[in-house]
Amino acid sequence: MRGRERERDAGRHGETAAHYLVAAVPRALSDEPVEVVRRRLAARPYDSVALICVTDEQDMLLGFLPITDFVALADDVTVGAAMRKERIAVHADADQERVASMALHHAVSAVPVVDYKGHLLGIVPPAALIHILRREHVEDLHRLAGIGQEDARARESIESSPLRRLRHRLPWLVIGLVGSMIATWVMASFEAALQSKMSIAFFVPGLVYLADAIGTQTEAITVRWLSLSHSPPAGLLGGEMRTGLLIGLTLGLITLPLVWMVFGDFRLALAVSSALFFAGGVATTIGLLLPWLLHQFGTDPAYGSGPLATIIQDVLSLVVYFAVVSAIVL
Repeated sequence: MRGRERERDAGRHGETAAHYLVAAVPRALSDEPVEVVRRRLAARPYDSVALICVTDEQDMLLGFLPITDFVALADDVTVGAAMRKERIAVHADADQERVASMALHHAVSAVPVVDYKGHLLGIVPPAALIHILRREHVEDLHRLAGIGQEDARARESIESSPLRRLRHRLPWLVIGLVGSMIATWVMASFEAALQSKMSIAFFVPGLVYLADAIGTQTEAITVRWLSLSHSPPAGLLGGEMRTGLLIGLTLGLITLPLVWMVFGDFRLALAVSSALFFAGGVATTIGLLLPWLLHQFGTDPAYGSGPLATIIQDVLSLVVYFAVVSAIVL
């Protein structure tokens, strides 16, 4: 349902395959020899010759030949014998992102466009694919910077009055303020532990920073995923959690001998390394889920995901760290 709504929205903004479609492209029947098609190519101009589209008598798309493959064929070979038969085609109302993703996935320089009965309408040519990729790349950068699509909502976030900007941004920062109070309370709860072993406090800033940095990387990946994919988040979430744990494990293995060597305390080194391991998994989970949830609820992630993700990661990192320290060191 969401995919169909997205394609309808894309159609209203000229971001569909139909917007980039060129109809004057080489066509050939599957039983035609290459020599015949070559003569036809030389006899008239085309909007694009990137693909030789192979159809039946009713103009149903059967396959295609990239022009780079076609020019190497012998004259007596039939087009149907040499064509690529994979189902690589999009409908005219397909979103431009899907067109570009299909071209990249199948390593083709142009994508055939068909109607819902399978009749060939034309192709999205190479120049259009480059334009789409650039446009999507710029859009991703805009979204990462908090601009989102170039619509009225994006312009409002840039051009609105200071009071309106305050209304949009302050609630999230107030939530961050509450979260910082919670983080302070967590630290205060372990006052006795900090007094008994002051070296425990030395690692708090580094742990919090690394958790934020890992989460920020995941947020960037989530932005790309939201732009290029419409699949459920479960697969990406599992992969990012494993990646975060691997990052935490690597950082922990680097930290363990260094802390042990400098402070001469193996249990403290083990606690710091273990906290880094768990913080990596937590940070990637928060960095993925928060932008996705805000996007699902129709809220601009630019305002909320940064402050919320930061404070949640900070609090959870502190809780994990002091829990590990209490179990191993104290």
